[in-house]
Amino acid sequence: MKDIIVGEGLTKIFRRGSEVIYALRNVDFSVREGEFISIIGPSGSGKTALLNVLGCLDMPDEGSLRLNGIETKGMKEGNLVKLRRENVGFVFQQFYLMPTLTARENIELPLLFSRKNRNNSIEDVLNMVGLADRGDHLPGQLSGGEMQRVAIGRALINDPKIVLADEPTGNLDSATSQMIFDLFLELNRRGLTLVTVTHNMDLAKLAQKTYTLRDGQIVR
Repeated sequence: MKDIIVGEGLTKIFRRGSEVIYALRNVDFSVREGEFISIIGPSGSGKTALLNVLGCLDMPDEGSLRLNGIETKGMKEGNLVKLRRENVGFVFQQFYLMPTLTARENIELPLLFSRKNRNNSIEDVLNMVGLADRGDHLPGQLSGGEMQRVAIGRALINDPKIVLADEPTGNLDSATSQMIFDLFLELNRRGLTLVTVTHNMDLAKLAQKTYTLRDGQIVR
């Protein structure tokens, strides 16, 4: 298996007036194709900053990132968007669903911006996330767990090689959270590479590897 994400010396700095805040400090982080990785750590430790850099939503101030073998340093924004769209799916704590669109239509949204040939049909994805009978329902007619599964379906529709999930169970109860991680485990068994940030230690342990961030650095 090859390394599909390789970050070396990743440093991310934010400035608040004269104050300099290091969200990431010289982080080395790699993910092999087909791995399921969890990232844990206290609030403010840099977890979301790391996930955003790994997914090319944000660029590091120092260091380098290779995504699926492609060096992103110095890449133009349009090329970054294309690289991200073709390789990465994102799942967030907030579902970010369009309230006036059905579950099926929400999952279809990324197709408006993609010319990528894909293997998954809408119905395949609805089946994959366990919503075959809920495709015509609006978000307001779905439970929290169902809405998150719609969000996961939306992340999957373009056949990404990697899914990055930021606190995907943060707004869900424990039983529903377990269902989401069971879905992640099944997707991983099918070969999908997963990196997820979570505060839930029991769920983090389901991943193959767990890394702890503290003060912008990996401590374990």
